[in-house]
Amino acid sequence: MTESAATESSSIKKIPILTIMILGAFFTIFNQTTMTVALPKLMEYFNIEASTGQWLTTGYMLVNGVLIPVTGFLMKRFTTRQLFLSAMFVFLTGTIVSAIAPNFSVLLAGRLIQAASTGIMMPLLMNVVLSLFPPHKRGTAMGTVGLAIIFAPAIGPTLTGYILDAFPWQVLFYGMIPFIVIIIICAFIFLKNVSETSQSKIDMISLVLSTIGFGGLLYGFSEAGNKGWSNIEVIVALTVGVIAIGLFTWRQLISKQPFLDLKAFKYNMFTLTTIINCVITMVMYADMILLPLYLQNARGFTALEAGVLMLPGALLMGLLSPAVGKLFDRYGAKWLSIIGTAIILATTYTFTDLTDATGYTFLILLYAGRRIGMALFLMPVQTAGLNQLPSSLHAHGTAISNTARQVAGAIGTSLLVTIMTTRTNTHLEDLATHGGSNGQTQAHMVMEASIQGINDAYLTIFIFGIISLILSFFIKRVEQEA
Repeated sequence: MTESAATESSSIKKIPILTIMILGAFFTIFNQTTMTVALPKLMEYFNIEASTGQWLTTGYMLVNGVLIPVTGFLMKRFTTRQLFLSAMFVFLTGTIVSAIAPNFSVLLAGRLIQAASTGIMMPLLMNVVLSLFPPHKRGTAMGTVGLAIIFAPAIGPTLTGYILDAFPWQVLFYGMIPFIVIIIICAFIFLKNVSETSQSKIDMISLVLSTIGFGGLLYGFSEAGNKGWSNIEVIVALTVGVIAIGLFTWRQLISKQPFLDLKAFKYNMFTLTTIINCVITMVMYADMILLPLYLQNARGFTALEAGVLMLPGALLMGLLSPAVGKLFDRYGAKWLSIIGTAIILATTYTFTDLTDATGYTFLILLYAGRRIGMALFLMPVQTAGLNQLPSSLHAHGTAISNTARQVAGAIGTSLLVTIMTTRTNTHLEDLATHGGSNGQTQAHMVMEASIQGINDAYLTIFIFGIISLILSFFIKRVEQEA
């Protein structure tokens, strides 16, 4: 920030602004996590396959990944108040569309509209924290934000499970509408601008290239599960995606007013932490899909039981967040990242050997262990990279970081579902060949094949975790650039 901007931000009442923005982010994240438990129920309700149903999550993340690059421009062009209110109105519209959806296509459309709001909300919240707090206090601030934000995925699956067991699935969306309206009213009254704006024009060519690029990649990864990697449609989608992203990158590098300022990658710690975050995000989002499918489809647990299983770990992750923020301010991100990744690896390896008799309590402990590792890892790594950037690149840095994480999560989810589906079919063929003679029923063979396919997908996650652990050793504590 400039000296005048810094002086202005120091006189701003931080608590009302952060409270309103955290509440807005809370509901967008809560909405995202509802699908982890609701997906099996919605697959049954709409009579769709997992590869189709996953678009409720994958499509949500794709829209995030496509729209988050725009936030770098939007945060420079519009005030905090304008952006937040616009995002909440969009989220309200998507929630209403989802609530009244008569079929899967309309529900998906509502989810994608909601996703447009989330794509703006998280980078905006992070940019506000960077604007309001100096580098030596950002860890604590991010940790406090994390306590509230992580509470959403903590209660999301459990509350969703209860609602799905007791009410129609539409209640998931109808129940949020009053809260969204209250947040919008409070934002009109209390929300102020905290960053500088400029009169810049949007680069439509860059917007089109980023949309085609990220959309093509995700579509290709998703359809590979249905049609195979050699399918011409899959190959074309992936090829077009890679070419479009290459052209998008080239255009940003030569533009005087880039749509997304890639100069942030000149800073080595920002680049390293962005790569690490991408890898671990693939691990995190894939796990959010695989575990509910294992619990509900393979093991027959109810949606509520699946949600309750995830609750202790998510709560631990939220409660640890402020303490981790203080540790980051004092010691930096390196050893927090290494210890966190090691815990994630240890618990993930156990998930590669799931059976039809794995204990419910044991699964709770394993999941809680994974979330403790995530708590030590996520916020410190992301904040360490952003702290290196000069204030002029804060808006673009948060946009780049969130774009990379959302697209990595979407691709990771699609890739892991593809691996799970492909390996399940392979295991089912083997069981049909050898299991039929042993008197196994078709239903039992399908269950066994599903569990083995999920184990194979978790093994892939374990490999991603090893890559993240190796990269974590190169993290260093650096000062903010002038």
